[in-house]
Amino acid sequence: MTFKLKSMPYAISCLVASGALVGMNPALAQQEPAQGQAIQRVVVTGSLISRADTETPTPVQVLTAADIQKSGKTSVAELLTDLAANGAGTLGTGFSGAFANGASGISLRGLTVGATLVLIDGHRMASYPLSDDSQRSFVDVSSIPFDAIESIEVLKGGASATYGSDAIAGVINIKLKKNLKGTRLSADYGDTEHGGGKTRRGSISTGIGDLDADGYNAFITAEWRRQEPIMVADRDQYGWANRDWTSRGGNNLTLGVPTSLNNFLTAASVPFLFNTDGAGGANNPANFQFLDPSCNYTLYRAGGCSVRDTVTFIQPPTKNLNVLIGMTKKLNEDWEVAFKGSMFKRESYNNRGVPYTYSPDSYAGNTTLINGVLTGGVNAIPNTRFAPGARVGAGVTNNLGGNASLYGYIPGANTERTSDNDTVASRFSVDLTGSAYGWDVSASAGATRVRTNIEYSGYINRVALYNAINAGTWNVVGGNSPDLVAQVAPYFSNKLTSTLNYADLVGSRELMQLGAGPLSVAAGVHWHEREQNAPPSSLTLNGLVASTSPFTIGDETNSAVFAELRANPIKDLEVGVAGRYDHYDTYGNSFTPSANFKWTPIQQVGVRGTFARGFRAPNPAEVGNAGSFFTFNAIDDPIRCAQGGGTETTIPAGTVPTSCGINPPYVQTTSPSLSPEKSKSYTLGVILEPIRGLNMSLDYYNIKISNLIVTRAGNDPSFVPTWVRGAPVPVQIATGNGDETVLGVPPVGPILYAESPYINAGSTKTHGIEADVRYRWRLPSDMGSVSANLSAAHTFGYETEVAGVSYQLAGTQGPSSVGGATGNPKNRAQFTLGYTRGPLDVMATVNYTSGFSTIDPALGATDCASTALDVGGRTYFRRLVQPDYYCNVSSFTTTNLNLQYKINENLTLRAAILNLFDKEPPYDVATYGNANAQTSYNASLHQAGAIGRFYSLGVNYTF
Repeated sequence: MTFKLKSMPYAISCLVASGALVGMNPALAQQEPAQGQAIQRVVVTGSLISRADTETPTPVQVLTAADIQKSGKTSVAELLTDLAANGAGTLGTGFSGAFANGASGISLRGLTVGATLVLIDGHRMASYPLSDDSQRSFVDVSSIPFDAIESIEVLKGGASATYGSDAIAGVINIKLKKNLKGTRLSADYGDTEHGGGKTRRGSISTGIGDLDADGYNAFITAEWRRQEPIMVADRDQYGWANRDWTSRGGNNLTLGVPTSLNNFLTAASVPFLFNTDGAGGANNPANFQFLDPSCNYTLYRAGGCSVRDTVTFIQPPTKNLNVLIGMTKKLNEDWEVAFKGSMFKRESYNNRGVPYTYSPDSYAGNTTLINGVLTGGVNAIPNTRFAPGARVGAGVTNNLGGNASLYGYIPGANTERTSDNDTVASRFSVDLTGSAYGWDVSASAGATRVRTNIEYSGYINRVALYNAINAGTWNVVGGNSPDLVAQVAPYFSNKLTSTLNYADLVGSRELMQLGAGPLSVAAGVHWHEREQNAPPSSLTLNGLVASTSPFTIGDETNSAVFAELRANPIKDLEVGVAGRYDHYDTYGNSFTPSANFKWTPIQQVGVRGTFARGFRAPNPAEVGNAGSFFTFNAIDDPIRCAQGGGTETTIPAGTVPTSCGINPPYVQTTSPSLSPEKSKSYTLGVILEPIRGLNMSLDYYNIKISNLIVTRAGNDPSFVPTWVRGAPVPVQIATGNGDETVLGVPPVGPILYAESPYINAGSTKTHGIEADVRYRWRLPSDMGSVSANLSAAHTFGYETEVAGVSYQLAGTQGPSSVGGATGNPKNRAQFTLGYTRGPLDVMATVNYTSGFSTIDPALGATDCASTALDVGGRTYFRRLVQPDYYCNVSSFTTTNLNLQYKINENLTLRAAILNLFDKEPPYDVATYGNANAQTSYNASLHQAGAIGRFYSLGVNYTF
């Protein structure tokens, strides 16, 4: 039989024709039970009422434990990142500069991690103590172990009427195992083809008792996982991980290489002194005093004293140790109680690159934020130069005959802004379910907590450093005692916690017959208390070192009542309404209604739709005692670089080159009077089953969020920063004679910061379509069966509006000020093709992400002549014309292959190859969401390309 999809919309047809296929398993209609067999009813995410038909009015994607096993992935974060519905603002582990680095969050429909609610067994979980972009609360999915998961349900629609705050774009409900019999052992080993990234995983699960026969079941599952790092140095043979852009029409940004961008003065492999009073400036070798014979002026100017970055991570090292314990006990025929306790521990190690360098002329100091009071220039050092004949630490004298600046990396210090992160997410829950007086009742309570200990290093106490140099106790070349290094580059720690305790009571029943079926009702109450205690570290608080992590101290209490009705007023028509009333002690009250329907005029065709209002309550990071320091783009200092940075060979007179193309710091401040974000959303879709085994769904979605909570910088076109500056100090200033500079004092000091408060402003609207196709057929002559799954998402539009100005961001880099400039591609897809015969199971998965422009219209850009600098803050083409090739990020397609073979009833072998064809990531010069300026790819969308081909072997044994 031949079936042609003549009615498939054009956008999806294009995706299919181009190979842009994404396979996500839709929740299929349940088959009719055998005669005499009881109809199984389940509660699907997004509803409180159990049902036999799992194809709901709201699109729900289900990933079973078998799907997870066949994916070849080794973590939940990797698995969910490939969702076609995951979009702009997603948080991955490859963004080492993220405020919440080391953690992972999902952004359904591209509306940020703050608009996607993540549940564990249908209940809220404490958020990660460090907020995304220092603002948005999210649950870290990277800490949840594979072997503890029964299934993952992804609800792709607004659900605040059921779950309350944050469920604007959708809900991800991770269902943990409920019971287990027997014992299962599992082990995996994987490695990359190009070096780094070895992954080892082992688990054991065991359970006793049969719930029906014995009246109880108890189990425990434990998992250990270790992933080694992938260094930038492991991939610097590729252009997207190399700082030298000269062959691509750009600048040479290799560390230690002097160019006009750095005034031919930059820290190199060997420290050196530079005579700031000498004639000829950096072009005169007599003005240099190298402090080690391995480098001299000739080598230095030829780039022979460069520094290779061997410390920055493309993929940070992680360790996981996870334990889940559960017990379910039947109390009688109608009631049972279930207990679960879990401890998920994750260790990760992140940094931002090579160690800090000496301050050549001065040090502008640090900015502190204490209880809302900003102080700039703390511990500033106005002059770090050394007089002629002066001692420059131990064993070094300034022999240049003039005041000298010291250039070089600080020896003994750890890598820049290093954080050794130890996070433990713990959860204890009790669920009581049963029936009484005609009601199905569920009562739940839980205590959840995420504790993060961070040990910081790689930060410099500049006061201690220059005191030691001037006292002659610090050797600027190296070899200092550990005690002295500890004073200059201290190790210090901080403890952060996030807790959420909850209680829920829900009852449901059939009230009466109405029309063609029963009128069902569910009602319940919810309470949770949340506290976020992430104080600033002690050395940041007093300004001895630069800012570390954002700090948030605050709490909230939420109580809610909610209800849902569902009926079949006529044959084949299901309608439902729901509503929820929430009270928050931080701002007040919200009421969110919803309505939905599903009409099945014939067995092969169904039509469904939903309407929902939603909200996101202001969280402690937005209204509590909180603050952070951030950068996101590049500008020319409006005073010290008023005429721009000039050309490759000429710099305008009076320009301070180091103030051109800078990433200015902003201070994020809270606003206690913020109102909640509000949303309206609707979906309309069709469900088709034209032939047996072929299931299709196509859904249109439209979501508008108003009253957005945003920081003014990068979001409000009318925002003009009020720059707070340090004191004017001597610095290199252009003479106007080519690129020559001399030491001088500019009229104003350097930019220290500008405040950027949170505001309620504008709106975001996104609309698009999502298609899911699933087909399974048996081959003749008992040759096995083949399955094909397709899931694709296309965004028609993603518009933001602030202060009356609207921007279309679909298919662009915007909004770049959110979530690390992840990009906003219009199309994402996944296609899976499987073959099963007897003990053999083979699965191929193709993941596709379309290309997009590097322009961010929200920043006022209209062309891509300088998007690397204006959007990403990268100087790849500073003072040059950015080639048109880098105006767009190319599409990216990877293929994964997974094979399983069941040797016998107990033993199963597995093998997988991720990124089978070893596809490299495309260039994205406008993102800052990766390791550092050495990497020019999008770590949120294209991390699989940076990792490269990955092989793994595994084994399962059950008994």
